[in-house]
Amino acid sequence: MGINHLYIHVPFCKAICYYCDFCHRIYDEKLADKWLDRLSRETEENCRDQYETIYIGGGTPTSLSDKQLDRLLCMADPFTEKVIEYTIEVNPESLDQHKIGIMKKHGINRISMGLQTADDDLLRIIGRNHSFTDVKEKVNLLKDNGVFNISIDLMYSLPGQSMEMLQDTLNKVLELKVPHISLYSLTIEENSVFGKKGFSNLDEDMEADMYELIEKTLCERGYIHYEVSNYCLEGYESKHNLGYWNYDDFLGISLGASGKIGNNRYTNTRSFEKYINENSIREEDLHLNREEMMFENVMMSFRTIYGLNMNEFNGRYDADFLSEYSKAIKKHRDNLIIEDGQVRVRNMALLHPLLVDFMDCVLADSDK
Repeated sequence: MGINHLYIHVPFCKAICYYCDFCHRIYDEKLADKWLDRLSRETEENCRDQYETIYIGGGTPTSLSDKQLDRLLCMADPFTEKVIEYTIEVNPESLDQHKIGIMKKHGINRISMGLQTADDDLLRIIGRNHSFTDVKEKVNLLKDNGVFNISIDLMYSLPGQSMEMLQDTLNKVLELKVPHISLYSLTIEENSVFGKKGFSNLDEDMEADMYELIEKTLCERGYIHYEVSNYCLEGYESKHNLGYWNYDDFLGISLGASGKIGNNRYTNTRSFEKYINENSIREEDLHLNREEMMFENVMMSFRTIYGLNMNEFNGRYDADFLSEYSKAIKKHRDNLIIEDGQVRVRNMALLHPLLVDFMDCVLADSDK
């Protein structure tokens, strides 16, 4: 059975956001050409299927030159015959008419745009190089070119952000009339600029209040909170990300990319030197046992409003879900909805303690 999902990581940005700890570096034309040469070899060695979803992320894919972007998408062309959803991440300052034309030529039909906040002062504080006006202009440009499946990334719990500032951002984003919004709470990573400068998160109560405000505002405007961090209008769920949450296999290529094939989970090196010059690029190769895979499946599925299909789960692992996790189910019965062969989490705010107890069931089984 083939793999249906492909992720390609572009490790370049025009500038480094202060909160970011992803695998990336400042764009350099010659290094990007070398990266594309190595990616071409990796693609030939690993891509074997016709994928239903392709996601090109980063970094910032649109930091590449027009020629380089076209070359990247040409590599993926042989694997797009079955593609339903073809997403690329963009930043407004590096998106223009030429790049939109290149994307459309290769069949890209979904755009994920980084906004983070509509407050221009906050944008400068977090190291972004665009304004909210830039975002409005580029969203309109995409729509003028027939691209309407647009997702906007937002962050909350930013340094100095107030509830009023967050509400203003939500109001402005709703005016964009995009069908998908992804929300992320700022996490201060040790290796990010914020981490090195000693920034700290807002307090937990403020963060929780912001989460509730987002939930209330977006749901009142017709958005479905279909996954912990994602909202969409009906029919606009991210099919690629649903593949992750359904615990499907997926192929990840390029440096820093991860993948899962069967019981094998791998991550490629984050080192440009190793990626470009060495044949072996795997940094981590984990072989999961049955109990680990079962728990990961539960953990990912419980992130969505659709939950976990118990019949599929039982068939996949030759297990009985209700028996395997009976202790955790009993403890969290009030926060679980079990009906029609599905099990879903009622209150996502209580997901973490629930998962801790489900993990304890796995550890108990693996010790037997």
